[in-house]
Amino acid sequence: MALEIVETTVKNVLTRTTGFLRTVTSHSLQPYRGCTFGNSLCGAGCYVRHNGHVTRGRAWGGFLDVRTNAAESYRLNRDREARWARKRGGQFSIYCSSSTDPFLPQERKYGVTESLLEAMIDAPPDLLVLQTHTHRVADYLPLLLRLGERCELRVHVSIETDRDAIPGLPPHASPVERRFEACGRLKSAGLRTVVTVAPLLPIEDPRCFFRRIADVADAVVIDHFIEGDGSPEGQRTQRTALPAAMKEIDPASVTLEYRDRMAAVAREFLPGCVGVNIDGFAGRYSA
Repeated sequence: MALEIVETTVKNVLTRTTGFLRTVTSHSLQPYRGCTFGNSLCGAGCYVRHNGHVTRGRAWGGFLDVRTNAAESYRLNRDREARWARKRGGQFSIYCSSSTDPFLPQERKYGVTESLLEAMIDAPPDLLVLQTHTHRVADYLPLLLRLGERCELRVHVSIETDRDAIPGLPPHASPVERRFEACGRLKSAGLRTVVTVAPLLPIEDPRCFFRRIADVADAVVIDHFIEGDGSPEGQRTQRTALPAAMKEIDPASVTLEYRDRMAAVAREFLPGCVGVNIDGFAGRYSA
């Protein structure tokens, strides 16, 4: 599939959250529209592929709109949006990002996320949750350390399984081992690091998997496509190839009982630091 890249601008890069993210942060922020990981394993069941507002009829993974003025837009709108958030009685908090990855390979060329992080150092939010599927986040460690001195920062790295491949699905966008290594670098540097097992895929050796997470992260989030893709019973994900591929490995993996069983194992190694579904993304962990 040919990749269409378009340079564009955005009026306000800060979006006031609704729905799933409303109890997580006051705002979401997307450096790009579209995601070039769309043809990777994480894109196979990505709920955004069904969002017509984002895709505008284009194939998921086949386009990328580069928001070249994102940092400028943040600077222009930051104070107004911060006042709005605090007037509601909460923090000015940002989730980056829910509809794309901040550290796509194209970030090396365009530097949109990097420029946004620099803008936040100058004018920080109260909280930034930085969500990624790739080990490339560790390449920005010096910048993240500077930002971590200016605001509360949580770096969320998705590691959905310990399996290097899921038969019937595309390869990972970022190797599992490299994501573990990136988490280790982030945590060792003093950044609050959270592994998001989202969406939860069949895990070959749960005890070994969560023991490794405990070594490289401060907390873990476990989220199943049921309840986690924005539809009541995971209907969005059911329209993709993901559930069938999961069921082929372990029929139980497509149930919430599997999620709860994995969460119980995780609590053995990260007591008090396991979040399930939306609570985990919001930093609310159960004992």
